[in-house]
Amino acid sequence: MPAAPKSVLVGALSACADESQKREARRFLQGLATDELQYIAEFLGACILESQGHVSSSRTQLAEAIRQFDRSRRAVPAAAGAVQDQEHKMILLLEYLCRSGRARFSMSVGA
Repeated sequence: MPAAPKSVLVGALSACADESQKREARRFLQGLATDELQYIAEFLGACILESQGHVSSSRTQLAEAIRQFDRSRRAVPAAAGAVQDQEHKMILLLEYLCRSGRARFSMSVGA
């Protein structure tokens, strides 16, 4: 299955943002690479599939849930460069969640 074009990912992810945050989220997303957008989309998809209700979370709890998600999607240990890339994507995901008002999700993601 071919990867979604960047514009489609930006549109879909910005549509997921709270109404008052859509413009800021779109601006943020437009600066990201396609693989970074796909990582964010994967996380949101996992949240939907594993949802047991929404839980308001602190930034620390969000970061831990993202780490759990990242661990669950990597079956084999990554090389040093890949680890840095994954950490970068995790930071971008956390920023997206905070900027878009989407900092509510099931804490079971990636568990």
